[in-house]
Amino acid sequence: MRQIKALVIGSGAREHTLVWKLAQSSKVEEIYAAPGNAGTAQIAQNLDINATDIDALLAAAKKMKVDLTVVGPEAPLAAGIVNRFQDNGLAVFGATQAAAAIESSKVFAKGLLQDYGIPCARSASFTGYREAVEYARRQPVPIVIKADGLAAGKGVIIAMSADEAQDALSNLMQTKTLGTAGETVVIEEFLPGKEMSAFAFTDAESVVPMVAACDYKRVYDGDRGPNTGGMGCYSPPHFFTPALGKAALDTIMIPAWQAMKKEGRVYKGVLYGGLMVNNDSLKVLEFNARFGDPETQVILPRLKTDLVDIMQAVIEDRLEQVKIEWSDDACVGVVMASGGYPGKYPTGLPVSGLNSLDKDIMVFHAGTKTGPAGEILTSGGRVLTVVARGGTIAAAREKVYANLPCISFEGCHYRKDIADVAKQ
Repeated sequence: MRQIKALVIGSGAREHTLVWKLAQSSKVEEIYAAPGNAGTAQIAQNLDINATDIDALLAAAKKMKVDLTVVGPEAPLAAGIVNRFQDNGLAVFGATQAAAAIESSKVFAKGLLQDYGIPCARSASFTGYREAVEYARRQPVPIVIKADGLAAGKGVIIAMSADEAQDALSNLMQTKTLGTAGETVVIEEFLPGKEMSAFAFTDAESVVPMVAACDYKRVYDGDRGPNTGGMGCYSPPHFFTPALGKAALDTIMIPAWQAMKKEGRVYKGVLYGGLMVNNDSLKVLEFNARFGDPETQVILPRLKTDLVDIMQAVIEDRLEQVKIEWSDDACVGVVMASGGYPGKYPTGLPVSGLNSLDKDIMVFHAGTKTGPAGEILTSGGRVLTVVARGGTIAAAREKVYANLPCISFEGCHYRKDIADVAKQ
Protein backbone atom coordinates (compact mmCIF):
# COMPACT_ATOMS: atom_id res chain seq x y z
CA MET A 1 0.00 0.00 0.00
CA ARG A 2 1.48 3.34 -1.06
CA GLN A 3 1.44 5.91 1.72
CA ILE A 4 0.23 9.40 0.92
CA LYS A 5 1.35 12.96 1.50
CA ALA A 6 -1.29 15.24 3.03
CA LEU A 7 -1.58 19.03 3.19
CA VAL A 8 -3.78 20.74 5.80
CA ILE A 9 -4.60 24.38 5.05
CA GLY A 10 -5.07 26.76 7.99
CA SER A 11 -3.43 27.82 11.24
CA GLY A 12 -5.96 27.26 14.02
CA ALA A 13 -6.62 24.59 16.63
CA ARG A 14 -9.05 22.98 14.17
CA GLU A 15 -6.18 22.50 11.72
CA HIS A 16 -3.85 21.20 14.44
CA THR A 17 -6.55 18.65 15.32
CA LEU A 18 -6.87 17.63 11.66
CA VAL A 19 -3.09 17.21 11.38
CA TRP A 20 -3.07 15.21 14.65
CA LYS A 21 -5.84 12.92 13.40
CA LEU A 22 -4.29 12.39 9.95
CA ALA A 23 -0.96 11.57 11.62
CA GLN A 24 -2.66 8.60 13.32
CA SER A 25 -3.40 7.01 9.93
CA SER A 26 -1.10 4.25 8.71
CA LYS A 27 -1.86 5.51 5.18
CA VAL A 28 -0.08 8.83 5.75
CA GLU A 29 3.64 9.18 5.14
CA GLU A 30 4.11 12.93 5.44
CA ILE A 31 1.97 15.92 6.45
CA TYR A 32 2.36 19.59 5.57
CA ALA A 33 0.49 22.45 7.25
CA ALA A 34 0.06 25.85 5.60
CA PRO A 35 0.73 28.04 7.43
CA GLY A 36 0.25 25.91 10.57
CA ASN A 37 1.33 26.90 14.09
CA ALA A 38 3.74 25.79 16.81
CA GLY A 39 1.59 22.72 17.48
CA THR A 40 1.46 21.50 13.90
CA ALA A 41 5.22 22.09 13.62
CA GLN A 42 5.73 19.27 16.13
CA ILE A 43 4.02 16.64 13.92
CA ALA A 44 4.08 18.14 10.41
CA GLN A 45 6.17 20.39 8.19
CA ASN A 46 4.85 23.94 8.28
CA LEU A 47 4.81 25.90 5.02
CA ASP A 48 4.97 29.68 5.27
CA ILE A 49 1.97 30.24 2.99
CA ASN A 50 -1.18 32.13 3.91
CA ALA A 51 -4.37 30.04 3.88
CA THR A 52 -5.93 32.31 1.21
CA ASP A 53 -2.89 32.42 -1.12
CA ILE A 54 -4.38 29.89 -3.50
CA ASP A 55 -1.71 30.26 -6.20
CA ALA A 56 1.11 29.58 -3.74
CA LEU A 57 -0.78 26.71 -2.09
CA LEU A 58 -1.42 25.09 -5.46
CA ALA A 59 2.22 25.45 -6.47
CA ALA A 60 3.36 23.92 -3.16
CA ALA A 61 0.93 21.00 -3.44
CA LYS A 62 2.27 20.23 -6.91
CA LYS A 63 5.91 20.62 -5.87
CA MET A 64 5.50 18.40 -2.78
CA LYS A 65 3.42 15.87 -4.77
CA VAL A 66 0.59 16.10 -2.24
CA ASP A 67 -2.01 13.31 -2.56
CA LEU A 68 -4.71 14.77 -0.28
CA THR A 69 -5.37 18.41 0.60
CA VAL A 70 -7.71 19.24 3.48
CA VAL A 71 -9.10 22.78 3.69
CA GLY A 72 -9.78 23.95 7.25
CA PRO A 73 -11.02 27.58 7.20
CA GLU A 74 -13.97 29.09 5.39
CA ALA A 75 -12.14 31.93 3.61
CA PRO A 76 -10.19 29.77 1.12
CA LEU A 77 -13.32 27.69 0.47
CA ALA A 78 -15.29 30.84 -0.33
CA ALA A 79 -12.42 31.99 -2.58
CA GLY A 80 -12.68 28.80 -4.67
CA ILE A 81 -9.61 26.84 -3.60
CA VAL A 82 -11.36 23.49 -4.10
CA ASN A 83 -12.26 24.38 -7.69
CA ARG A 84 -8.67 25.41 -8.44
CA PHE A 85 -7.19 22.22 -7.00
CA GLN A 86 -9.75 20.05 -8.79
CA ASP A 87 -9.07 21.85 -12.08
CA ASN A 88 -5.43 20.92 -11.64
CA GLY A 89 -6.18 17.26 -10.99
CA LEU A 90 -5.50 17.34 -7.25
CA ALA A 91 -7.57 15.47 -4.65
CA VAL A 92 -8.98 18.01 -2.19
CA PHE A 93 -11.44 17.68 0.70
CA GLY A 94 -13.80 20.62 1.06
CA ALA A 95 -16.77 22.42 -0.45
CA THR A 96 -16.56 24.08 -3.84
CA GLN A 97 -16.98 27.84 -4.10
CA ALA A 98 -20.62 27.46 -5.17
CA ALA A 99 -21.35 25.07 -2.29
CA ALA A 100 -19.47 27.22 0.25
CA ALA A 101 -22.01 30.01 -0.39
CA ILE A 102 -24.14 28.27 2.25
CA GLU A 103 -21.71 29.90 4.70
CA SER A 104 -20.17 32.80 2.79
CA SER A 105 -23.56 34.45 2.17
CA LYS A 106 -26.14 34.55 4.94
CA VAL A 107 -28.63 35.95 2.42
CA PHE A 108 -28.15 32.98 0.09
CA ALA A 109 -28.42 30.49 2.94
CA LYS A 110 -31.57 32.08 4.32
CA GLY A 111 -33.16 32.10 0.90
CA LEU A 112 -32.32 28.42 0.46
CA LEU A 113 -33.89 27.52 3.80
CA GLN A 114 -37.03 29.48 3.07
CA ASP A 115 -37.39 28.23 -0.52
CA TYR A 116 -37.13 24.59 0.52
CA GLY A 117 -39.16 24.77 3.73
CA ILE A 118 -36.28 23.98 6.09
CA PRO A 119 -37.15 25.24 9.62
CA CYS A 120 -35.41 28.50 10.51
CA ALA A 121 -35.98 31.90 12.11
CA ARG A 122 -38.18 34.51 10.43
CA SER A 123 -35.93 37.13 8.83
CA ALA A 124 -35.37 39.87 6.26
CA SER A 125 -32.22 41.09 4.50
CA PHE A 126 -31.14 44.66 3.75
CA THR A 127 -28.50 46.57 1.82
CA GLY A 128 -29.74 50.01 2.96
CA TYR A 129 -28.99 51.22 6.49
CA ARG A 130 -32.11 53.35 6.94
CA GLU A 131 -34.47 50.58 5.80
CA ALA A 132 -32.71 48.10 8.08
CA VAL A 133 -33.08 50.38 11.11
CA GLU A 134 -36.77 51.04 10.38
CA TYR A 135 -37.43 47.30 10.11
CA ALA A 136 -35.45 46.48 13.26
CA ARG A 137 -37.34 49.08 15.29
CA ARG A 138 -40.65 47.41 14.40
CA GLN A 139 -39.50 44.00 15.67
CA PRO A 140 -39.75 42.60 19.19
CA VAL A 141 -36.49 42.38 21.13
CA PRO A 142 -34.14 40.68 21.58
CA ILE A 143 -33.37 40.65 17.86
CA VAL A 144 -30.48 39.12 15.92
CA ILE A 145 -28.34 41.13 13.49
CA LYS A 146 -26.07 39.15 11.12
CA ALA A 147 -23.42 40.29 8.66
CA ASP A 148 -24.02 38.62 5.30
CA GLY A 149 -20.38 37.74 4.64
CA LEU A 150 -17.63 35.87 6.47
CA ALA A 151 -16.71 37.42 9.82
CA ALA A 152 -14.64 34.77 11.66
CA GLY A 153 -17.48 34.01 14.09
CA LYS A 154 -17.93 37.67 15.06
CA GLY A 155 -20.68 38.67 12.62
CA VAL A 156 -23.70 37.92 14.82
CA ILE A 157 -25.04 40.45 17.33
CA ILE A 158 -27.94 39.76 19.69
CA ALA A 159 -29.44 43.20 20.35
CA MET A 160 -31.41 43.51 23.58
CA SER A 161 -33.03 46.83 22.63
CA ALA A 162 -33.94 48.84 19.53
CA ASP A 163 -31.05 51.22 20.27
CA GLU A 164 -28.60 48.30 20.46
CA ALA A 165 -29.91 47.03 17.13
CA GLN A 166 -29.39 50.44 15.56
CA ASP A 167 -25.85 50.64 16.96
CA ALA A 168 -25.06 47.20 15.54
CA LEU A 169 -26.44 48.15 12.13
CA SER A 170 -24.48 51.40 12.18
CA ASN A 171 -21.25 49.57 13.02
CA LEU A 172 -21.78 47.00 10.26
CA MET A 173 -23.25 49.13 7.48
CA GLN A 174 -21.84 52.62 8.08
CA THR A 175 -18.61 52.29 10.10
CA LYS A 176 -17.99 48.91 8.35
CA THR A 177 -16.28 47.32 11.34
CA LEU A 178 -16.31 44.00 9.47
CA GLY A 179 -15.46 45.49 6.08
CA THR A 180 -17.51 44.32 3.13
CA ALA A 181 -18.95 41.41 5.17
CA GLY A 182 -21.45 43.80 6.77
CA GLU A 183 -22.55 45.76 3.70
CA THR A 184 -25.60 43.49 3.53
CA VAL A 185 -27.27 42.34 6.74
CA VAL A 186 -29.83 39.76 7.78
CA ILE A 187 -32.18 40.66 10.64
CA GLU A 188 -33.73 37.66 12.36
CA GLU A 189 -36.16 36.90 15.14
CA PHE A 190 -34.47 35.69 18.31
CA LEU A 191 -34.93 31.96 18.88
CA PRO A 192 -35.06 30.72 22.49
CA GLY A 193 -33.60 27.36 23.42
CA LYS A 194 -30.26 25.57 23.54
CA GLU A 195 -27.77 26.03 20.72
CA MET A 196 -25.78 23.09 19.38
CA SER A 197 -23.73 22.07 16.35
CA ALA A 198 -24.70 19.20 14.05
CA PHE A 199 -22.23 17.82 11.50
CA ALA A 200 -22.33 15.44 8.57
CA PHE A 201 -19.90 14.09 6.02
CA THR A 202 -21.42 14.38 2.55
CA ASP A 203 -20.55 13.36 -0.98
CA ALA A 204 -22.62 13.61 -4.16
CA GLU A 205 -24.64 10.54 -3.20
CA SER A 206 -25.07 10.40 0.57
CA VAL A 207 -25.12 12.16 3.93
CA VAL A 208 -23.58 10.51 7.01
CA PRO A 209 -24.05 12.24 10.38
CA MET A 210 -21.19 12.77 12.81
CA VAL A 211 -21.47 13.12 16.57
CA ALA A 212 -22.78 16.51 17.70
CA ALA A 213 -21.25 19.16 19.93
CA CYS A 214 -22.04 22.29 21.97
CA ASP A 215 -19.99 25.46 21.50
CA TYR A 216 -19.72 28.49 23.82
CA LYS A 217 -19.52 31.72 21.80
CA ARG A 218 -19.53 34.43 24.50
CA VAL A 219 -16.21 35.38 26.04
CA TYR A 220 -17.21 35.30 29.73
CA ASP A 221 -18.84 32.83 32.10
CA GLY A 222 -22.62 32.71 32.06
CA ASP A 223 -22.68 33.58 28.34
CA ARG A 224 -21.79 37.21 28.99
CA GLY A 225 -19.71 39.58 26.90
CA PRO A 226 -19.18 39.78 23.15
CA ASN A 227 -19.19 36.86 20.75
CA THR A 228 -15.89 35.17 19.96
CA GLY A 229 -14.78 32.44 17.59
CA GLY A 230 -15.64 30.00 20.41
CA MET A 231 -14.36 29.68 23.99
CA GLY A 232 -14.95 25.99 24.54
CA CYS A 233 -16.96 22.98 23.56
CA TYR A 234 -18.18 19.56 24.59
CA SER A 235 -19.50 16.43 22.89
CA PRO A 236 -22.05 14.87 23.03
CA PRO A 237 -24.69 17.49 23.97
CA HIS A 238 -26.50 16.10 27.01
CA PHE A 239 -29.90 17.29 25.71
CA PHE A 240 -29.53 16.11 22.10
CA THR A 241 -31.42 12.82 22.21
CA PRO A 242 -31.25 10.13 19.50
CA ALA A 243 -34.76 11.20 18.43
CA LEU A 244 -33.58 14.80 17.99
CA GLY A 245 -30.53 13.53 16.11
CA LYS A 246 -32.76 11.67 13.67
CA ALA A 247 -34.99 14.73 13.30
CA ALA A 248 -31.97 16.95 12.60
CA LEU A 249 -30.79 14.56 9.90
CA ASP A 250 -34.22 14.04 8.32
CA THR A 251 -35.62 17.58 8.48
CA ILE A 252 -32.50 19.75 8.21
CA MET A 253 -29.22 18.16 7.11
CA ILE A 254 -30.49 15.91 4.29
CA PRO A 255 -33.02 18.48 2.99
CA ALA A 256 -30.30 21.16 2.90
CA TRP A 257 -27.93 18.82 1.04
CA GLN A 258 -30.72 17.92 -1.41
CA ALA A 259 -31.60 21.60 -1.87
CA MET A 260 -27.99 22.44 -2.73
CA LYS A 261 -27.96 19.63 -5.27
CA LYS A 262 -31.18 20.92 -6.86
CA GLU A 263 -29.60 24.38 -7.06
CA GLY A 264 -26.67 22.94 -9.01
CA ARG A 265 -24.32 23.32 -6.04
CA VAL A 266 -23.43 19.69 -5.23
CA TYR A 267 -22.26 19.69 -1.63
CA LYS A 268 -19.24 17.52 -0.73
CA GLY A 269 -17.22 17.74 2.45
CA VAL A 270 -18.46 18.66 5.92
CA LEU A 271 -21.90 20.24 6.35
CA TYR A 272 -22.16 22.02 9.69
CA GLY A 273 -25.54 23.13 10.96
CA GLY A 274 -25.81 25.51 13.89
CA LEU A 275 -29.17 24.53 15.38
CA MET A 276 -31.45 25.81 18.12
CA VAL A 277 -33.18 23.15 20.18
CA ASN A 278 -36.36 24.18 22.01
CA ASN A 279 -38.00 21.13 23.59
CA ASP A 280 -38.72 18.93 20.54
CA SER A 281 -38.38 21.78 18.04
CA LEU A 282 -35.31 22.24 15.83
CA LYS A 283 -34.48 25.33 13.77
CA VAL A 284 -31.42 26.35 11.78
CA LEU A 285 -29.43 29.33 13.03
CA GLU A 286 -26.83 29.11 10.27
CA PHE A 287 -24.88 26.71 8.09
CA ASN A 288 -21.12 26.48 7.81
CA ALA A 289 -19.19 24.78 5.02
CA ARG A 290 -16.42 23.13 7.01
CA PHE A 291 -15.36 21.57 10.30
CA GLY A 292 -16.14 23.77 13.29
CA ASP A 293 -13.68 25.41 15.65
CA PRO A 294 -13.63 24.55 18.57
CA GLU A 295 -16.02 21.66 17.79
CA THR A 296 -13.42 19.72 15.77
CA GLN A 297 -11.22 19.56 18.87
CA VAL A 298 -13.85 17.53 20.75
CA ILE A 299 -15.29 15.59 17.80
CA LEU A 300 -12.22 14.14 16.08
CA PRO A 301 -10.83 12.61 19.31
CA ARG A 302 -14.05 10.54 19.36
CA LEU A 303 -13.63 9.31 15.75
CA LYS A 304 -12.48 5.68 15.58
CA THR A 305 -12.51 5.31 11.76
CA ASP A 306 -9.44 6.35 9.76
CA LEU A 307 -10.06 9.96 8.68
CA VAL A 308 -8.13 9.39 5.44
CA ASP A 309 -10.57 6.63 4.46
CA ILE A 310 -13.51 8.97 5.02
CA MET A 311 -12.02 11.90 3.13
CA GLN A 312 -10.95 9.83 0.15
CA ALA A 313 -14.41 8.24 0.02
CA VAL A 314 -16.03 11.71 -0.02
CA ILE A 315 -13.78 12.85 -2.85
CA GLU A 316 -14.54 9.68 -4.84
CA ASP A 317 -18.32 9.64 -4.08
CA ARG A 318 -18.27 6.32 -2.23
CA LEU A 319 -18.97 7.54 1.29
CA GLU A 320 -21.78 5.04 1.81
CA GLN A 321 -19.20 2.23 1.56
CA VAL A 322 -17.31 3.41 4.65
CA LYS A 323 -18.47 2.36 8.11
CA ILE A 324 -17.89 5.38 10.35
CA GLU A 325 -17.53 4.54 14.05
CA TRP A 326 -17.35 6.79 17.11
CA SER A 327 -16.22 6.38 20.70
CA ASP A 328 -18.89 6.56 23.40
CA ASP A 329 -16.54 8.72 25.49
CA ALA A 330 -17.41 12.33 26.18
CA CYS A 331 -14.94 15.05 25.26
CA VAL A 332 -14.55 18.56 26.72
CA GLY A 333 -12.36 21.35 25.35
CA VAL A 334 -11.58 24.73 26.92
CA VAL A 335 -10.00 27.62 24.99
CA MET A 336 -7.18 29.57 26.62
CA ALA A 337 -7.23 33.09 25.19
CA SER A 338 -4.95 36.12 25.18
CA GLY A 339 -5.66 39.01 27.53
CA GLY A 340 -8.04 41.43 25.80
CA TYR A 341 -9.49 38.88 23.36
CA PRO A 342 -11.84 39.29 21.45
CA GLY A 343 -10.60 42.88 21.40
CA LYS A 344 -6.97 43.96 21.08
CA TYR A 345 -4.40 41.66 22.68
CA PRO A 346 -0.60 41.36 22.94
CA THR A 347 1.40 38.65 21.16
CA GLY A 348 4.86 37.10 21.52
CA LEU A 349 4.31 36.04 25.14
CA PRO A 350 5.96 32.78 26.31
CA VAL A 351 3.67 29.84 27.11
CA SER A 352 4.77 27.63 30.01
CA GLY A 353 3.59 24.37 31.53
CA LEU A 354 2.76 22.42 28.37
CA ASN A 355 4.98 19.54 29.51
CA SER A 356 3.44 19.28 32.98
CA LEU A 357 0.01 17.94 31.99
CA ASP A 358 -1.51 14.52 32.55
CA LYS A 359 -0.40 12.28 29.68
CA ASP A 360 -3.91 11.80 28.26
CA ILE A 361 -4.62 15.55 27.99
CA MET A 362 -4.68 16.88 24.42
CA VAL A 363 -3.53 20.42 23.65
CA PHE A 364 -4.40 21.82 20.23
CA HIS A 365 -2.56 25.00 19.30
CA ALA A 366 -4.17 27.99 17.55
CA GLY A 367 -2.49 31.36 18.09
CA THR A 368 1.04 30.07 18.70
CA LYS A 369 4.42 30.29 17.03
CA THR A 370 7.83 28.80 17.73
CA GLY A 371 10.41 31.24 19.12
CA PRO A 372 14.11 31.40 18.16
CA ALA A 373 15.11 29.04 20.97
CA GLY A 374 12.26 26.58 20.28
CA GLU A 375 9.99 28.10 22.92
CA ILE A 376 6.23 28.42 22.38
CA LEU A 377 5.00 32.01 22.02
CA THR A 378 1.49 33.45 21.68
CA SER A 379 0.56 34.83 18.27
CA GLY A 380 -3.23 35.16 18.28
CA GLY A 381 -6.40 35.70 20.30
CA ARG A 382 -7.37 32.10 20.89
CA VAL A 383 -4.07 30.49 21.85
CA LEU A 384 -4.81 26.88 22.84
CA THR A 385 -7.70 24.44 23.16
CA VAL A 386 -7.09 22.05 26.06
CA VAL A 387 -9.08 18.83 25.68
CA ALA A 388 -9.86 15.80 27.86
CA ARG A 389 -11.83 12.60 27.32
CA GLY A 390 -13.87 10.79 29.94
CA GLY A 391 -16.58 8.22 30.42
CA THR A 392 -19.02 11.06 31.14
CA ILE A 393 -19.16 14.79 30.41
CA ALA A 394 -18.56 15.46 34.13
CA ALA A 395 -15.47 13.22 34.20
CA ALA A 396 -13.97 14.84 31.09
CA ARG A 397 -14.76 18.29 32.47
CA GLU A 398 -13.13 17.56 35.82
CA LYS A 399 -10.00 16.28 34.08
CA VAL A 400 -9.58 19.28 31.76
CA TYR A 401 -10.13 21.85 34.52
CA ALA A 402 -7.63 20.05 36.80
CA ASN A 403 -4.95 20.52 34.12
CA LEU A 404 -5.69 24.05 32.90
CA PRO A 405 -3.88 25.80 35.81
CA CYS A 406 -0.65 24.02 34.78
CA ILE A 407 -0.48 26.14 31.61
CA SER A 408 0.17 29.85 31.78
CA PHE A 409 1.01 32.91 29.73
CA GLU A 410 0.70 36.53 30.75
CA GLY A 411 -2.91 37.75 30.73
CA CYS A 412 -4.40 34.39 29.74
CA HIS A 413 -8.08 33.83 30.47
CA TYR A 414 -10.60 31.06 29.96
CA ARG A 415 -14.19 30.32 30.85
CA LYS A 416 -14.78 28.29 34.02
CA ASP A 417 -18.23 27.00 33.03
CA ILE A 418 -17.61 24.98 29.86
CA ALA A 419 -19.68 21.75 29.92
CA ASP A 420 -21.12 22.58 33.35
CA VAL A 421 -24.33 20.96 32.19
CA ALA A 422 -25.87 20.79 35.66
CA LYS A 423 -26.26 24.59 35.54
CA GLN A 424 -27.55 24.81 31.96
